[in-house]
Amino acid sequence: MRNIDFSPLYRSAIGFDRLASLLDSMNSADQNQPAYPPYNIELTGEDAYRISMAVAGFDQSELDIQVEQNRLTVSGKKPADENQRNFLHRGIAARNFERRFQLADHVKVVDAQLSNGLLHIELVREIPEAMKPRKIEISSGKLLQSSTSAPKAVTSDGEQDKGEQAA
Repeated sequence: MRNIDFSPLYRSAIGFDRLASLLDSMNSADQNQPAYPPYNIELTGEDAYRISMAVAGFDQSELDIQVEQNRLTVSGKKPADENQRNFLHRGIAARNFERRFQLADHVKVVDAQLSNGLLHIELVREIPEAMKPRKIEISSGKLLQSSTSAPKAVTSDGEQDKGEQAA
């Protein structure tokens, strides 16, 4: 059993409280979550992932996938079996389940497919343009000679602002 004390992080780091609470909740969620159904998480590209879950015996109409506040929830609900069958051995699990995954910021579910008893959920990390690194051009211009003179305002077409010319 892993118990991690995050209190030193709370005392010395500012603004990381969300990360620490996420780690704390992930630790407790792992202990409470059952192992059924089994699943794999694959890295299929630089920013692409696939979750594959073994959901043999479930029909597409019995599965539900929801995303809410960076939490992916996959659940399966089997209807009550009207036929009373007498099993000598029951090795195929056909019980209801709910599996939760915590998604990072900007990770989106783009597709889900059910094939041969496996549910494949495709995810992509889409980083907004504002957060991507950008190159800043360096111009070779002269520095201002006097620290008392204010810089001149230039419009988008390269001309001086009319208010600046009047001064």
